[in-house]
Amino acid sequence: MSTHRLKRRKPWHVAVVTAAATAIAAPAAATATQAPPASTPIPTPARSAGAVGAYDDTYYRDALGKTGPELKEALHTIVSDQTRLTYDQVWDALKATDEDPENPSNVILLYSGRSQSKDGNGTGDDDWNREHVWAKSHGDFGTDVGPGTDLHHLRPTDVTVNSRRGNKDFDTGGEEVEEAPGNRADSDSFEPRDEVKGDVARMILYMAVRYDGGDGVPDLEPDDSVDNGSAPRIGRLSVLRQWNKQDPPDEFERKRNQTVFDEFQHNRNPFIDHPEWVDDMYSTYA
Repeated sequence: MSTHRLKRRKPWHVAVVTAAATAIAAPAAATATQAPPASTPIPTPARSAGAVGAYDDTYYRDALGKTGPELKEALHTIVSDQTRLTYDQVWDALKATDEDPENPSNVILLYSGRSQSKDGNGTGDDDWNREHVWAKSHGDFGTDVGPGTDLHHLRPTDVTVNSRRGNKDFDTGGEEVEEAPGNRADSDSFEPRDEVKGDVARMILYMAVRYDGGDGVPDLEPDDSVDNGSAPRIGRLSVLRQWNKQDPPDEFERKRNQTVFDEFQHNRNPFIDHPEWVDDMYSTYA
């Protein structure tokens, strides 16, 4: 098992990744073949992947200029047009979305930052497994196709660290996690390392936009409390908003968003493309 640790670089410290080609084909492994609607053509390769505004004339055009509930409703409609994977298919998908840019045989583990062999997934203490950043017990959606298999919040993590996080809400404080320095946990909350605080915030808020109670799935909403139990709630929203500002999208996160869009689900996390929309949507919170 490699012990290489990747120092995540912030935007523009590495070459930007070329944007999606004009045509997108769903992978053969996907359970649906739904492609983005013909009315929203994909930008040409001349546009930079994840660059602010790159998809405003097409993908996000119905959300521009909106705030609050209207923005949330518009984004829900946009991101709900997606291809869905099974939970088994997530294993291979994560090997592509979270690939170590310095070692294509490895993936980067979310909380520890460790670079580990793609083949090192499993149930052993030092293996990596699939972390539901929006804990699947918060809404009791399990691993069913839908919120339980959505790549925008599923990440590879060390098995032991995943267990330490459990289904805790996100907040600051606690004791440092032994196998993942920089992360902290207490009895009712988990604080990720600084390098991925914004990633966590944007994943949580994507889930709240994407899953609103339709199609037999729970209505997921962030709140400003912890210890939410099995309710379809997760917090703290005020802290997540701070983390979104503190840790803006970096090149790894942007490339991941593009890979999910190009190769698997064909939808995007809008808060990676437009992190300012977090405050536009949740401005009533401190």
